[in-house]
Amino acid sequence: MAGSTFGTIFRISTWGESHGKGVGVVVDGCPAGLPLCEEDIQKYLNRRKPGQSKFTTPRSEDDAVEILSGIFEGKTTGTPISMVIFNKTQRSKDYSEIASYYRPGHADYTFDEKYGFRDYRGGGRSSGRETIGRVAAGAIAAKLLEVFGIKVTAYSKAIGDVEIDIKNFDIQERDNNPVAMPDKEAALKAQELLEEKMEQKDSVGGIVECVVTGMPTGVGEPVFDKLDARLSQAIMSIGAVKGFEIGAGFGVAKMCGSENNDNFAVDHMGNVYKKTNNAGGILGGISDGSDIILRAAFSRHHQFSHHRRQSIRIRKTLR
Repeated sequence: MAGSTFGTIFRISTWGESHGKGVGVVVDGCPAGLPLCEEDIQKYLNRRKPGQSKFTTPRSEDDAVEILSGIFEGKTTGTPISMVIFNKTQRSKDYSEIASYYRPGHADYTFDEKYGFRDYRGGGRSSGRETIGRVAAGAIAAKLLEVFGIKVTAYSKAIGDVEIDIKNFDIQERDNNPVAMPDKEAALKAQELLEEKMEQKDSVGGIVECVVTGMPTGVGEPVFDKLDARLSQAIMSIGAVKGFEIGAGFGVAKMCGSENNDNFAVDHMGNVYKKTNNAGGILGGISDGSDIILRAAFSRHHQFSHHRRQSIRIRKTLR
C-alpha cells in the first residue's frame, strides 16, 4: 500500500492498524537540538483519545506514547523519530459480523475492490485510529513551529446546524466542553442536538476551523506546491473529511470582486498589510503574512440495524 508518507523536508510516515499490535509514526527531517519528551506528545494524544465522553467512540485506550528513537538527553538528534502507541483494549471479535457485508460510509467496499481482501477489524488502515500517528507527529511539528513564533489553534466551528457566534468566542471554553466549541451557548445546543440524534440512532457532521498565527510571508510555491494545495492534501486525507476551504472559501462564489479582494495598506512602520483577509492568508499559493484560516467539513456515518440489513443484501448480491 502506497501513500502513507506526507511531506518533503519534514516528512512523516504513519503505520499500523486499528486492531493490530499498535499504531505509530516515523518523523524524518526534524532538526537536532529541539527539546522533546514523551509528555510533549502525550498532551496532544490525551485530547484525541477515545472514551472521554458519550459523544465519542466507547473504545477505552490509554494511548500512551513511547519514543523509540531520535532523542538523546531530552533533545532531538536530527535522526528519524519513531513513536509507537500500543493497542491494548481492541476487541476484534466485536467486528466479526462485519466480514459478511460492507458498511455504508466506510472504505470496506473500495478496499475489497482494490486489494481483493480487507481487514474488517474496525477498518484496518482506514480506521480513524490511524490519526494517532498524525497527532504524535503534529505535536513535534507544533513544538518546532513555536520556535519560529507560529501557533496553530483549532476548534469546532459547527456541529450539525449549530454554529458558534463570534461574539461569544472564548478559546478557553473549547477545553471545557466535550464538543470542543469556543462558545459555551453553542456547545450546550450542540450537545442537545447530539443527544437527540443518538436517541434517534442517527448522527450529524460538523466543521472544524483552524487558525495559524505568526506565519511569515513567502512560504509555499506558485504552481503545484501551493501552500493551500498542500494544506488541502493533508486535511482531505483525514477520514470523513468531505470539504475544505481557505479564508472566505465557497463564500467567494457569491461575492463581487470588489467585496472579495483584500486591499493593501501600509502601517506607520512601513509594513504592508491587508485590510481584510478573505484570501485566508495565502495569495498565489504563497503565505502573505496574515493569519491562515482553513476549515474542514466532516461527514458522519452510523452503523445501525436498517443500514446493516441493507448492506447484507448488497453483499449477498455481489456474491
